[in-house]
Amino acid sequence: MNQYLNLVQDIFDNGSWQDNRTGIRTLSIPGAMMKFDLQEGFPAITTKKLAFKSAIGELVGFLRGYRNAEDFRGLGCKVWDQNANENAQWLANPYRLRESDLGPVYGVQWRQWPAYKLIDLAHPKSHAQIADATSRGYRTIGTFDNDGEPATLLYKAVDQLRQCLDTIIKDPGSRRILFHGWNWAQLEEMALPPCHLLYQFLVNPSKREINLCLYIRSNDVGLGTPFNLTEGAALLHLVGRLTGYTPRWFTYFIGDAHIYENHVEMLREQLSRKPFPAPQLVLSDRIPDFAATGKYEPEWLERVEPTDFMLEGYRHHASLTAPMAV
Repeated sequence: MNQYLNLVQDIFDNGSWQDNRTGIRTLSIPGAMMKFDLQEGFPAITTKKLAFKSAIGELVGFLRGYRNAEDFRGLGCKVWDQNANENAQWLANPYRLRESDLGPVYGVQWRQWPAYKLIDLAHPKSHAQIADATSRGYRTIGTFDNDGEPATLLYKAVDQLRQCLDTIIKDPGSRRILFHGWNWAQLEEMALPPCHLLYQFLVNPSKREINLCLYIRSNDVGLGTPFNLTEGAALLHLVGRLTGYTPRWFTYFIGDAHIYENHVEMLREQLSRKPFPAPQLVLSDRIPDFAATGKYEPEWLERVEPTDFMLEGYRHHASLTAPMAV
């Protein structure tokens, strides 16, 4: 985890103090990157105890498209409780449906991205366009007058992550195997707009390896980065298992990398500690291995449980805590 500690030191050395929406200042730098070879170990933080079960619980909730903090709690993850029920702006938001509701956050966008097609019925190719959209799973919502021209609106929920797996199987050389969560049309409907927002899988068929690039627009390095590293690396392991590729390079990009003022003490303590060797991630034999069976079973994206992910050989220093900025 030297890369993580180097990032922390870089922010202390070169960061600038900035105000933000939370009211707690951050020491921030623009642009950061870390790159991990997952064959050398899993990027679990060792200078404090990683909340591994909570991070994996959150990932499983994303895979299931959850939008309620209570559902995440059922998976052992409580990090959404404050955003769901203690954020004054969200509590007053008309899109908040009920207690513990979060809106269409991460997993909803990953698995049920709302997609629309507006077809101009006066266009000579409108029938072909509607036929093509229908063949792709769109259904007609209605026909109406659009600025004096007849139009029809079609809709479907796009399972971005499933489409990524399908493409890995059918066209592994594609450079378009990606999903993201930044849906401008629904940002105001979310308790928190996505921070980790773009995931791109890059497959090396000749080496039977799969890689992942993750872009995060804004990252709380004290609390968020250890979580997001865990989730991204675990997702790469899972996708590799389900598609028959060995997980290899996990590249982690950050737009705004920052340390909250009330996390400074925790992170300076970590800098004083010597990291332990990286552990290994072990996936349960319950999860089908495409490389061994040749059977493609993408439905396991929803079937996995937090207990299907285990850290082997994980040594760490004593726990450290700090409050999350909401």
